[in-house]
Amino acid sequence: MRLIISKFWVPKGFDGIAIFPFVFVRDVFWAEKKSFVNHEKIHLRQQIEMLIIFFFIWYGLEFLIRLIQYKNFKTAYRNISFEREAYTHERNLTYLTSRRFFSFIKYL
Repeated sequence: MRLIISKFWVPKGFDGIAIFPFVFVRDVFWAEKKSFVNHEKIHLRQQIEMLIIFFFIWYGLEFLIRLIQYKNFKTAYRNISFEREAYTHERNLTYLTSRRFFSFIKYL
């Protein structure tokens, strides 16, 4: 994982984004926050197991489904299975050592 501090690569309204093998953060504050970095590492693992491109296809499609379902951008985003897994385990810094493949599926 390479951590890159750049407000230009991070969409407005977000503090960071994981695009394998990089984690882009808006400012150094987030780079130093262990739970935030762990959240993004969980996304990197998800991307690897879905061969990267399929992660982004699934992510986009699930976001659209959730947006139709909830009619709210933030609620839709927070209910994407990948995000639910990452938010649930971001404070558990050892989660990735015991995480099973495709664990995000139980958050569908």
